[in-house]
Amino acid sequence: MAGVRVLPASPNWYSSRCSDASSDGRLFGFAARHRVCLLDVSAAAPTFYGELIGHTERISGFAFCRCPGQSSLCASSSDDGSVRIWDAEALEPVDEYALHQNAISALHWSPLVKDLIVSGDEKGVVVCYWHNRSDSQQFFPEPRTIFCLTCSPHHENLVAIGYKDGMVVIIDISRKREVLHRLRGHDDEIHCLAWCPVPGEERLSAWQDELQVVPSEEGRVPNGELTQYTATKKGCYLASGSKDQTIRIWSCTRGRSVMTLKLPPTKRRGGAIDPAVKERIWLTVHWPSGRSTEIVSSSFGGELLLWDLTQPGKRKWTLLGSSEGQNHSRIVFNLSSVKCQDKELLFSISMDRDVKCWDLSTLDCSWTMPSLGGFVYSLAFSPVDTGCLAVGVGDSMIRVWNTLSMNNIYDVKTFWQSIKSKVTALSWHPTKEGCLAFGTDDGKVGIFDTISSSAKNKPPQISSTYHKKTVYTLAWGPPTPPLTSGGEGEQPSVTLYSCAGEGIVFQHNPWKLNGEANDINKVIQDTNSIKHKLPARTEISWKPDGKLLALGNEDGSIETFQAPNLKLLCTIQQHHKLINAIRWHHEHGSQPELGYLIASGSINATIYVHNLKSVVEGTSESPLTITEPFRTLAGHTAKITSLSWSPHHEGRLVSACYDGTAQVWDVMKEEPLCNYRGHQGRLLSVQWSPVDPDSVYTGADDFSVHKWYISKQEHTRPPQGKKSIELEKKRSMQPKVKTKKKKKPIGKSPAKQDLSDATNGDESMKEMLLEENGVSDREGEKPAQEAEMPDKVSTTVSKDTSSSAYDHSSFSLPKPFVTQKATPVIKDPLKEKPTSYASLKKRKPRSILPFSTFMDHRSKDELHEDCLRLAACLKTKDNNEDVSPDLEDRIHLGLFTDRASLHKMIDVEGKHHLENGHPELFQQLMLWKGDMKGVLQAAAERGELTDQLVAISPMVGYQAWVSTVEAFAKQLCFQEQYVKAATHLLSIHKVYEAVELLKVNNFYREAIVIAKARLRPEDPILKDLYTTWAALLEKDGHYSMAAKCYLGASSPYDAVKVLAKKGDVTSLRTAAELALISGEEELSANLSFRCAQNLLLSRNWVGAQEVLQQHKTLFGQRLVFCLNELLCKCLSERNPCDQKSPVPPCYHSWKLNREVSFFDMVIEVWQNALGMDTTQQATGAQEQLRSIEHPPSTSNAHPKQVLYHISHDLTLAALSSHTATWDEAVKSILGAVTRSYDAGNFTLMQDICSIILPKGCDNLRHKLDSTNSQSMDACRSLEGFVAYGLLYDLWWNPPKDSSILQNPVLDPVPCPSEQTALERSYISNHCSPEETPDQTATEMDENRCATTEICRCETESDSTTRSLYLEDSQSKLNGCKVLLSEEIAALQNTQRDIAEVQQILADMIHQHQQQRNNLQESTNGSTQESNMQQSSETESDKLCPDSSQLTCKDEVKEPVTLPELTKQLLQAKQKLAEFPDNLKVFPFPDVLECCLVLLHAGSRCPPQLHQQASDLLRKHGNAGIYEKAARRFLKF
Repeated sequence: MAGVRVLPASPNWYSSRCSDASSDGRLFGFAARHRVCLLDVSAAAPTFYGELIGHTERISGFAFCRCPGQSSLCASSSDDGSVRIWDAEALEPVDEYALHQNAISALHWSPLVKDLIVSGDEKGVVVCYWHNRSDSQQFFPEPRTIFCLTCSPHHENLVAIGYKDGMVVIIDISRKREVLHRLRGHDDEIHCLAWCPVPGEERLSAWQDELQVVPSEEGRVPNGELTQYTATKKGCYLASGSKDQTIRIWSCTRGRSVMTLKLPPTKRRGGAIDPAVKERIWLTVHWPSGRSTEIVSSSFGGELLLWDLTQPGKRKWTLLGSSEGQNHSRIVFNLSSVKCQDKELLFSISMDRDVKCWDLSTLDCSWTMPSLGGFVYSLAFSPVDTGCLAVGVGDSMIRVWNTLSMNNIYDVKTFWQSIKSKVTALSWHPTKEGCLAFGTDDGKVGIFDTISSSAKNKPPQISSTYHKKTVYTLAWGPPTPPLTSGGEGEQPSVTLYSCAGEGIVFQHNPWKLNGEANDINKVIQDTNSIKHKLPARTEISWKPDGKLLALGNEDGSIETFQAPNLKLLCTIQQHHKLINAIRWHHEHGSQPELGYLIASGSINATIYVHNLKSVVEGTSESPLTITEPFRTLAGHTAKITSLSWSPHHEGRLVSACYDGTAQVWDVMKEEPLCNYRGHQGRLLSVQWSPVDPDSVYTGADDFSVHKWYISKQEHTRPPQGKKSIELEKKRSMQPKVKTKKKKKPIGKSPAKQDLSDATNGDESMKEMLLEENGVSDREGEKPAQEAEMPDKVSTTVSKDTSSSAYDHSSFSLPKPFVTQKATPVIKDPLKEKPTSYASLKKRKPRSILPFSTFMDHRSKDELHEDCLRLAACLKTKDNNEDVSPDLEDRIHLGLFTDRASLHKMIDVEGKHHLENGHPELFQQLMLWKGDMKGVLQAAAERGELTDQLVAISPMVGYQAWVSTVEAFAKQLCFQEQYVKAATHLLSIHKVYEAVELLKVNNFYREAIVIAKARLRPEDPILKDLYTTWAALLEKDGHYSMAAKCYLGASSPYDAVKVLAKKGDVTSLRTAAELALISGEEELSANLSFRCAQNLLLSRNWVGAQEVLQQHKTLFGQRLVFCLNELLCKCLSERNPCDQKSPVPPCYHSWKLNREVSFFDMVIEVWQNALGMDTTQQATGAQEQLRSIEHPPSTSNAHPKQVLYHISHDLTLAALSSHTATWDEAVKSILGAVTRSYDAGNFTLMQDICSIILPKGCDNLRHKLDSTNSQSMDACRSLEGFVAYGLLYDLWWNPPKDSSILQNPVLDPVPCPSEQTALERSYISNHCSPEETPDQTATEMDENRCATTEICRCETESDSTTRSLYLEDSQSKLNGCKVLLSEEIAALQNTQRDIAEVQQILADMIHQHQQQRNNLQESTNGSTQESNMQQSSETESDKLCPDSSQLTCKDEVKEPVTLPELTKQLLQAKQKLAEFPDNLKVFPFPDVLECCLVLLHAGSRCPPQLHQQASDLLRKHGNAGIYEKAARRFLKF
């Protein structure tokens, strides 16, 4: 590429590192689409060095090797999944690998390890590749999208990685546990990471505050672990730039942020950006080498900032660029620097498509290299401002390049205002300086003023006449009618002509672009009296003197007209395909006759040159036809796209071609002189330099413009054979063609993700950005279609022609697809779908007139006969005769005769359709005929109505329309399309019918919408819909939706009930709130109470109180819940070994006074937390709670439910104690104790007695009214239960030293304290001592015998200790005298007798019912007998169920008769009636059970109690269970 000046393709956007400079300062490379462009930056001005070609998709990363001696090595990553290593100096590939499974998003070459390349992908996988040994290793530190990564310049194993979500991770690639730090601080994408080039973490003055650390915190890493590696090594700072508009400096050893820099709101200077385009931020950072305290970063609008980290205060930055226009105008993506001689240069790439070089010592821009973001469709040199080249590009911008500038070889101005589409055509005004006309892909024509002082921001003039398709050619020429009318000075001397894809040429008045443009075809037809249709125009060219106009046509012809009236002089019939380019030879040569040469190129590869001198100078009045060329230039192998005559030579032409080359021809000798092959794509435009005879400018679909020199080219003719194949291979390296269906969504990679962010979701802007960046579906992904546009091709080349590299015919095109109708010219295949074989073979739609069409495709003789018959019929018609008989056998001719014959033809065609099963075509024909009523009736009867028939039924009349809609609705119902049927009923205002239809078929939602929208709000059908739907939803379990329906039906009570039906906490709470809103306060209170009970079961007392506090009527329950919470706390503290609940308790943080009694503590909490301040409140709550009665507890009751009922009783007791009504308090306390006793939870009973009465009942008895016998009886009963608990406690809890027992007893019953009082199992056998005294006693006797020998070994000291213990036990057991009540023992014995008789009676009744049922079911006498025998045996067994246990082995009880049982029951009840009533009111522990326990205590029991217990057992222990248990103590 020596000696070639290039405007290269634009750098890729939204990549963290897609540009880099070599360490020797010679080359700067950046990724441009799927190639890497290299610039030689060693001199004062950049020069194009070459391109690295090999990737097939967009390049996402690029980096040079930093190791000495390998500065020419570089690496690139691509969306094609590969990483390639290159020799940049030789422009050759070195190595390639594809280890990633996902799109690669970041890449870096290690600055310390010469062969290590690190890359990361969008799934978070990091790949390290050592290319010298082809070894690799993968890491997966985080499952996040990687945005950037960079290797440490000081530690060869450290890599910093930035992620999309704002996290920064530092990994050590030499360790298995690779993550050293996770640096958290950013909250959005990490765009760039940069290590400080100087190692160490010296504290700078500006960082002191942020680095102050408490001594105890030394060595602690907030965001990661402080490893020995980082602690012992010398640290390094890391800078990160993020989308959150901040730069953070991180300490690598400490794992924390030490400085945060916020981007300042800088004011844009000299920016040329549409303010309507809202840009996003891309914050890239660069740490220049050798500068530990200075960082360069990008900013909002393209400015670059130099940050001084030592500067105090907020303003630490300096703006690069001292003068206006030096800065970028849009956001900057990459920064890289290199030391070149004595200066440090900084390179930046931006969205404005400029590559800039900055001198960091002066902060000024050294040079700017413009680039192109689209196909180069058009090139045009100004005829006035010599050397000024206009470039029309597919990125919707025009570049004006001053190629003669001495100070800046890339002096380029950009014009973009109001274009908004690809620039496909350019033309300079022949005499007015700076007047540039342009045409676009969307048919727009406009004129820019490029030289005025305000031109940079001045929008162009736009013609009010738009072409329908792409503008291909613009030309300035003399005015033609009607612009030639008027005096001199009233009309412009030249006008603008535009030719576009629809085949029309417009003449625009440059003075009045807002006026309507003229179609010159009208002038041509008028002047030449042409009646036939003119061909579609594809190219336009005026002879330089303005006397002749050449028009190229779609059919390959070229017509020449004479100005100003456009008289047709001749037609060139040489090409046979669409004309792409026409150029007239210049007139300033030494041979004036050459000025009549006209060169033309078309889709075929041959260029023809014609000499029109004889035609112009001839005197022929009629147009001539030329079929022989003056010269033929053959050699190209593909379509010709552009031509340009040399202004310095005579008869020298350059051509641009789709074969990827430009060819210079000696026209007179028909010889090729030079062939240029430097482009990497197909050429689209060419211009010969107006100042240098040896220079030519070409533009191609590789997004570049090349200036090359003819004398330096080694080839003389276009490539043929193998060379052509090589060029085809080169073109095949371009991005693959992708359809939109297979296109990855934007956001797949970081780059594409950002495009969607940049445009705020605007689809059109997305396409524009993608297109500008060279990856649009129209340019980047469909190049085969894109580049055909300037070649004015009427058909699209098959994709298969370029798929094979060895297909020699790949440059030849198939013949155009010819149609019967004249179609507009398709010069822009982008606007048309490519013609594929599949679409050509697609089945054609069925003809509506197949019979007549078939008749018109018979043999030629028959068709001729039709013509004669038709002429005869029409002659007959002229004579007012009937023509029908003449056409009976030729019905199809009715198309050309009268209406009656046409009706016959329609009837025949309709009959054929019905016979072939196509009623819709028959109906269409009848509609044409006007017989719609019959069609509607027939279709309704057959159930063949369609939407189309219903839509056109109003043509017949209102009634017909209504009946048709009703019939169609019924038809839809049969097809189960109920919603559609209802919609059609609405169209005829049958709202009720539509609603009912939907309701019957369970489309309630749709029915409600219609009813609510179309009926009155008070209409009862609406409420009926709501309630019916609610009932259905409730049945299916959709309670929330059902509640909404009830609310819609104005039935909040029902809504509340259905919400509460589920019974969970959230449902009950919502139902309660809903009831409160609806005014149902009582219902709300009930539901709140239920909700609180559920919360109580889950141990959430806080939530329960929140629910209850909404209702004043539940104040009493709040007290109960509060006491329950405090009681549970006390119980859990007494039993810390309880099994832990899976749900942790939720207690209030109340301050508790543990020094007072339990009741006093509870009352204090009530007053402080619940606001029970007055006695009236306490009295009201007491009355409220007394009105609530809970069922008696049983052994099957849930422990939490039992505890809640106990809490209720204790709350009443606490309220009574608060109001000093102790008579009521003792009854409530007794109720709580007996409830736990009845539930079989003996340990709970003991705990409650200990908590409520820690010192016994003496203090309570003193507070009672001794005259109140009932309260005294209750107190005695309470004392009995307290003593009962104490008795078992003394029995079950002997002293720890077992040697002091008089006869050590190994108690088989576990200690009650080892079992939980709250969460125990329902089965608590050991907690019902009355059920097991005999078993326990037996086991104790065995243990006593087993340990007799041990007792003999007691020492004297043990005897002393034992005597002390016995004295203490006896003193405590004396308190159990209350249990040995003679009268209560007699009462209990009588109650046991009654219960036993009642049980026997119940068993007899049950057996009798079973026997009667068996007799009724049995039909066999023997079966009955056996059943009776079995039942009698069963009866005898059941009458004495425990005979083996209650009597001796040989003793069997005789069956008891019913009279005897009745007599026993009567006697027992009479005996029970004799006892005083006060003994029966309150429960009491089992006296005989207590006697047995005292006897088991042995010597610990005082003699007096021992005797009293023995006497009671002898007198009342005649029941079986007690008799057996007492046998070892008593002799009966």
